[in-house]
Amino acid sequence: MYLPQFHRIPENDEFWGEGFTDWVTVKKAKPLFEGHQQPRVPLNNNYYDLSQKESVAWQAKIAKEYGIYGFGIYHYWFNTEKNILTKPAEIIRDNEDIDINYFFAWDNISWKRSWSNVKEKGNAWAPAMEGVEKNIKGPDILIPFLLGNKHDWQIHFVYLLPFFKDKRYIKIGNKPIFCIFHYEKDMEQMFIYWDELARENGFDGIFWIFRYLEVSHIPLDKVVFKYEPLYSGWTSHSLCDRVVNKIKRTFNSVNDVDKYNYDRIWDAILKNAENMADRNYVHGAFVSYDDTPRRGMRGKIVEGATPQKFKKYLSKLIEILKVQNKEYLFLTAWNEWGEGACLEPDTDNQYKYLEAVKAALE
Repeated sequence: MYLPQFHRIPENDEFWGEGFTDWVTVKKAKPLFEGHQQPRVPLNNNYYDLSQKESVAWQAKIAKEYGIYGFGIYHYWFNTEKNILTKPAEIIRDNEDIDINYFFAWDNISWKRSWSNVKEKGNAWAPAMEGVEKNIKGPDILIPFLLGNKHDWQIHFVYLLPFFKDKRYIKIGNKPIFCIFHYEKDMEQMFIYWDELARENGFDGIFWIFRYLEVSHIPLDKVVFKYEPLYSGWTSHSLCDRVVNKIKRTFNSVNDVDKYNYDRIWDAILKNAENMADRNYVHGAFVSYDDTPRRGMRGKIVEGATPQKFKKYLSKLIEILKVQNKEYLFLTAWNEWGEGACLEPDTDNQYKYLEAVKAALE
């Protein structure tokens, strides 16, 4: 899974201040308790700009060297008038010498302020930038997600078509993969229409994959993937633990950010994978996790991650995949620096997490 939020766009300048990218929150991160490793610093201070071809080409090069098959690039199409953070995918599309496979994962939800009381679902992208005083002007909903109608769906499909036709775009059979993060029943007509448009353009339809959430009521015939550590992680606490954590967050108690155990979550991932051998499940995994650069004391930290543990657990999961004859594993993440989930080399671990991937695959 690949985050394109490392290049400037007008919307980020407007919402969070001129020059904002996710690097801003990463650099400003502070340790919240003794032993908390923040900020994380990319190796050789490589705070890259993903509007530059050389940055994207570097990512593709080291990904391939260490066994990563492709990137699941987050796609931020809010409505016909607003499609943002497109530059890295477009650089790959327009430069055939960048040797990496890829597909889109559509994060189809509104962006809103962290303090917003609006009932509409939405991502609060950068709470740490908003501060506790709520003194930033502007609407609660920053960018609304609008599903639109058939005309809007056609415009969206036309934008995607050159990507789908790219030989590097990942397909299953003759169907380009397209992931949906937030399934809603009223999207079904769009799925049918896109399948028709895909067939008109030489494909056998779209291979839809939906993020699995137990509360989303996704029909049983759909292909779903487990986004980790979200699926196996936050429920690893007992009900009592979750109540206590909520009370602590309410009072913003120092040193009481939500903490989770790396080994316990990976145990849950492996057990879930063994118990969910159905072909409609695409298993997920994660490198590490700490989203306090974005969310401060409201964040979640998974403690105990090491490259050695990651290699051990990933190897076990790959063995499960082999037995189940499953081809893909969705890994969080290539470069989620603001969530502490990244394979890219940093100052502390250098290339050890990438070396772990390569060793596990071998």
